[in-house]
Amino acid sequence: MNMEYREEDYLMISGIQHFAFCRRQWALIHVEWQWQENLRTVEGKIVHERCHDEKFTEKRGDLLICRGMRVFSSRMGVTGQCDVVEFTKGETGAFLLGREGAWQPCPVEYKRGKPKQDKSDALQLCAQAMCLEEMLCCDIPEAQLFYDEIHRRERVVLTSELRQEVKNMFLEMHDYYARGVTPKVRSNKKCNSCSLKDLCLPKLAKKKSVNAYYQAYVEDL
Repeated sequence: MNMEYREEDYLMISGIQHFAFCRRQWALIHVEWQWQENLRTVEGKIVHERCHDEKFTEKRGDLLICRGMRVFSSRMGVTGQCDVVEFTKGETGAFLLGREGAWQPCPVEYKRGKPKQDKSDALQLCAQAMCLEEMLCCDIPEAQLFYDEIHRRERVVLTSELRQEVKNMFLEMHDYYARGVTPKVRSNKKCNSCSLKDLCLPKLAKKKSVNAYYQAYVEDL
């Protein structure tokens, strides 16, 4: 991915989690601008509101904690916000304005519930780290996910395979977005937990296209 995107073409980093969960869900939200809350999304919003205080920076010895840090990548064409970025003073890392020495960044993403079986959370976290690397000119080998249900952090190693998956997904997302395409539904058990189930109508869409549905509706009238 050698090209650089214009700022007006940037996609939201958080969208990669939706995309990994369901490409159609991502398109409904980020291409068609549709949204609907359910219990899971409300609980997730509450968890994030606790840590998104952009004015709050805390220093504990050799640990610097920044909340709600804005990040972007012109190479991947994405922008977003980290819940928390912890900088530890040491031999490696980034050189920060007004701070002496090197500070190793580690993004920490806060999530509701408990660890998922898929990689959607890890992909979002990896994307944040890749943005930080581009902005701060440093390497970030690992990051952390905090789940409020278990009150514990999970270490995520940012492997080359995970990074490549992030790049591939953003390329695919940019393609859908540029063409204004919403992928067809692939109905499965995940649909039951989706907040957009009533907008997506997975069972109906599985049987016929939206155009065919409206045509049948008009004919019935």
